[in-house]
Amino acid sequence: MKLIKIPFSKGSLGKSEGCFKGPDKVTELIKEFSFSEDKALPIFDIEQVNVDQNNLSLTHNNIFKKISEIKNNFIALGGDHSITYSAFKAFAQQFQNPGIIVFDAHPDLMPPENLDHETYLRKLIEDNVIKKENVILIAARNWDKEEYKYIQDNKIKLYSMKNITMEGLTNICDAVMSVAKDWDGLYLSLDIDSVDPAFAPGTGYTEPAGLTSREMFYLIHRIKLLKNLKGIDIVEVNPDKDINNMTSRLAAKLCVELY
Repeated sequence: MKLIKIPFSKGSLGKSEGCFKGPDKVTELIKEFSFSEDKALPIFDIEQVNVDQNNLSLTHNNIFKKISEIKNNFIALGGDHSITYSAFKAFAQQFQNPGIIVFDAHPDLMPPENLDHETYLRKLIEDNVIKKENVILIAARNWDKEEYKYIQDNKIKLYSMKNITMEGLTNICDAVMSVAKDWDGLYLSLDIDSVDPAFAPGTGYTEPAGLTSREMFYLIHRIKLLKNLKGIDIVEVNPDKDINNMTSRLAAKLCVELY
């Protein structure tokens, strides 16, 4: 599996700017692991996208080209969540019916006047890169009223933290997998702020009452069982805001478990 470092943070709105340091820190900490929870850890084949913090267009062109070359079976390490736009766009071109599962404290469905980490997902829908019915949001717990209206109007599948608490983690996971299994290409996007800041403080937009780290691993271990899982990204890790590398180490373990 390829591990693609994308150290770009200018698609954020300020608080995430330090997350360009995330890929280097996470890959450094991967070396601390010898085993995942079910097998010895193979060596990652690591590549890096050339980014220009002052040139959004060039950077996204480079992301698109890199993922187009690799096609699938990769983990992309951001960087802010805007990288998912070009990574998924390149991924989606090889499938007839691609879908995305997004773990995020926020829906990222603001009107896409610009491409950034609050608009990338809506832009993917409005640019007809993905069908709105092939989008699943997990662990959201703070959103703008305009985003929530868009979710309701377009019947976006949203499993908020309240849903998870009230309906149970297993039931939510069953519902997610029953839909995602029918896509021919599944992309998993993990914003580290989906995890509660008690476990992942090193990110720009922390929100209380998120997933525990163990709940996150339960979900990704089950989703990994789907044979159509072909592309993954892990984003918004900001080492400048971290405490004792807790967040970076969590992201490193996510890489290890998703290998």
